[in-house]
Amino acid sequence: MPRHFRPLERRVLWIAALAMALGSLVALVARALTGLIGLVTNLAFYGRLSTEFSSPAYNHLGLWVIGVPVLGGLIVGAMARWGSRAIRGHGIPEAMEQVLLNESRIPPRITWLKPVSSAIAIGTGGPFGAEGPIIATGGALGSLLGQLLHVTADERKTLLAAGAAAGMAAVFSAPISSVLLALELLLFERRARSLIPVALAASVGTGVRYLLEGNAPMFPMPDIATPTFSALAAYMAMGVIAGAASVGITKLTYAIEDGFEKLPIHWMWWPAIGGVAVGVVGYFMPATLGVGYTNIAAVIGGQIGLAGMLALCLMKLLSWSIALGSGTSGGTLAPLFTIGGAMGGVLGLVCVAWLPWLQVDARVAALVCMAAIFAGASRAFLTSVVFAFETTQQPHGLVPLLGACAMAYLVSGLLMRNTIMTEKIARRGVLVPSEYAADHLERITVGEACSRQVVSLHATQPLSEVRAWLTTQQAAAKHQGFPVLGDDDRLLGVVTRRDLFDASTPDDATVHSLLRRAPLVVREDHSLREAADHMVEADVGRLVVVSGSDGQQVVGIVTRGDLLAAHARRLREAREAGRHLWPKAKQPVAS
Repeated sequence: MPRHFRPLERRVLWIAALAMALGSLVALVARALTGLIGLVTNLAFYGRLSTEFSSPAYNHLGLWVIGVPVLGGLIVGAMARWGSRAIRGHGIPEAMEQVLLNESRIPPRITWLKPVSSAIAIGTGGPFGAEGPIIATGGALGSLLGQLLHVTADERKTLLAAGAAAGMAAVFSAPISSVLLALELLLFERRARSLIPVALAASVGTGVRYLLEGNAPMFPMPDIATPTFSALAAYMAMGVIAGAASVGITKLTYAIEDGFEKLPIHWMWWPAIGGVAVGVVGYFMPATLGVGYTNIAAVIGGQIGLAGMLALCLMKLLSWSIALGSGTSGGTLAPLFTIGGAMGGVLGLVCVAWLPWLQVDARVAALVCMAAIFAGASRAFLTSVVFAFETTQQPHGLVPLLGACAMAYLVSGLLMRNTIMTEKIARRGVLVPSEYAADHLERITVGEACSRQVVSLHATQPLSEVRAWLTTQQAAAKHQGFPVLGDDDRLLGVVTRRDLFDASTPDDATVHSLLRRAPLVVREDHSLREAADHMVEADVGRLVVVSGSDGQQVVGIVTRGDLLAAHARRLREAREAGRHLWPKAKQPVAS
């Protein structure tokens, strides 16, 4: 049996080339989406034709501002009802569902329905980020490419993740965290065959952004100093608070969604109802309207006071959670960053005023809570840490970010089963992988797991003799399959009990007459994963194990039962606690 698992196959070159082309296209789509959001924003709030990315916060509509998000909700609801229901929400759960259940096949119409509906929702004041829709759109484009070309389901998944990563990288100029997001939320694996194309797509997407918009950080902030030990401890404590807050925010959002489910009206009207809340909150606090990237930069730059950050945190949470629960179209990352950053800024200013000996920097507190609340809500731990670093380019923030995000992840994992990304599809019965571990079967060779007590038959034995033996009560006669050996004990094939008792074969025939195909074998140095795949492909329950020298000498049998038994060690290592001060000495093998 040839080895199936190699670090890379040549076909990866083709997928990588497609991913790079896709990255360029998605970066241009991201640029077009931001322009479309700007166009809708300028038309809705300022009555002018312009694609400039503007904030709705400076409008002069007065009470009329309440009606703008309602109008946007009506349009999005209609698009969802008569276009595709999949455009509702922030898009990542829907992409995850297609990866897990539908071989990464996203309906082609999503490639234009999602960005257009999101541009309308955000441009009319929806408190969302553009990153969710462009991630969903990039993933849809990758899926579409994978459906048009002759590729495997795994390769289509890679293209979907590459498009999503390129979209995020093009929006935020954050290629590394974009790759990590794809790994943590879409690929559900870390293999070179998928990692390399995704990384290349994110690199190209970022390069296009540099070409079109420059390479300045997305959220610039003044340089920060290396934190002291006391400050680091404070930031980690804030991570605990952020983790608890992320659990509360997730539960609040889905509680609101459950409330909308109970309304006695069609779901297409829900975004308009959510738009009422967005408009009312936006009337009293215009900064909550729209994407709000400027709010994030202002918070981590220390440009907003205590009262302003407290109000921004609470009002943005109210507006965004109701809007998201209503099923409109928009992202979660920017709102969570705004809420978490404002909360962290408040905690930082409190520490500065009341606990000055901690030497906390309020800007760093905003930065770490900004990332920690997303880490807790999504459990995309590494994505959160690296994203905050890439978008601010502050290297001294890495250690506080690492500690705070780890604490938030810990709290979230202890208090909440599903995340803000997975709760929606988990309710539909979708099982989402929560941990990515090395394949245990890859760690064990066939030689370690196979049975060495091989019961074989000789090719010249008459069937009458073998059939009589099989009816005895001997343990050796109860096996379901037997290797057939020829002269010099060389393997010729395998026969099963069913073959041996086949009524169409006379008793005077030999065992050799039952052989129909070449023997299915596996070498001692193959992994159990390779053996398991070979069994599935050949639709057999056992393989003959042969020596690695000539491939003809039988040394054992490996069965499906051996594959299951191999997991006993994994379960023992995970569940059995013990105390071992030093390793037990190996006993010498008797000669």
